[in-house]
Amino acid sequence: MSFGDPNNPYGKQPGQPPQGQPGYGYPQQGGDPQQGQPGYGYPQQPGQPQGQPGYGYPPQAPGTLQANNGYINVPNLGTVQIATMGLRLGARLIDGLAIGVVYGIASAIGLAGAAGLAESAENCGSSLDPGYQSCMNDVGGGFIATMFSMMLVLGLITLLYEWLMISLVGATLGKMALGLRVVKENTGQNPGLGAGFIRYIIPVVGAFLCYIGTILVFLSPFFDNSGKLQGWHDRAAGTLVIKKS
Repeated sequence: MSFGDPNNPYGKQPGQPPQGQPGYGYPQQGGDPQQGQPGYGYPQQPGQPQGQPGYGYPPQAPGTLQANNGYINVPNLGTVQIATMGLRLGARLIDGLAIGVVYGIASAIGLAGAAGLAESAENCGSSLDPGYQSCMNDVGGGFIATMFSMMLVLGLITLLYEWLMISLVGATLGKMALGLRVVKENTGQNPGLGAGFIRYIIPVVGAFLCYIGTILVFLSPFFDNSGKLQGWHDRAAGTLVIKKS
């Protein structure tokens, strides 16, 4: 009886399975992709095409960071890159310039109105005139109303610009210029009016603390230990800032 005899069970190499049988825990070698057999003994993944070798690694779940390399899986978008803080800062600067132009126009209109009120004050005459005090009260009231209206218009412009564009488009002009987009983390879609308003109002509330709160909100992505670079306003709104491919 020879050790080379294939019918001799004592002639097989240790750990070698019988012919045609998987190796009882040993990887089955020589999978044939043409026959739909995965090689290497790892399980076939759900949805994996037949004939492809299964390597036994589960697919990345939505919202999972890929080894903190700046990429994340987002539903309906797949693997996307998280926007860096440098790009986000650049987008803010561009937005500031765009809004600044509008602010300049609105301020010029307001100052023109204030100049007209100053001329009206000169026409009130002398303080000894009977109608002087009443005239000055009218001028002062008009000046306060002009300044209040100007501040209201500027605030409304900022609200509509930041809130509506992020909510409905997913990006302001600055973000569009640098290829950035704000999306809902759990859907990959535009934030919508509700989430967009939450994301907008949190930095605005911070402005009541001499703008220190606003600065902290915009710097808060640096404090995010998850690696998603979500600021406090993003966490509250459930949004992410990503780099469009």
